[in-house]
Amino acid sequence: MKNLHIEFPRFLLVGLTNTAFSYLLYLLLLRFMPYLYAYSASYAAGVVLSYILNSCFVFRQALSLAKFLQFPVVYLIQYGLGVALLWLLVGQMSVSPELAMLAVVAATIPVTFLTSRFILKR
Repeated sequence: MKNLHIEFPRFLLVGLTNTAFSYLLYLLLLRFMPYLYAYSASYAAGVVLSYILNSCFVFRQALSLAKFLQFPVVYLIQYGLGVALLWLLVGQMSVSPELAMLAVVAATIPVTFLTSRFILKR
């Protein structure tokens, strides 16, 4: 895990930036569509931004079509978890969609670093 002390803080900064972007987009889209559609659209935009920022800034890897196509696999799993958590929190527990999204983000962070690193650095 060489360079972990450099990569992880950068990952957190990128994650914070990407999360803020995705969350603000989610809030904007909630005005026009149901929460699961807003989540899906903001999530997809966040995956693209995450690939670019993690490749270039965190792991110092060149952008490539092959890695771009592999990168979303991690997020498909994370997406499934996010939708399930949103369904549980909003649909079953009556948590507001705005707060539920923050809980989803916190629950999915650990897996994202390790899987992103694995895909982008191999």
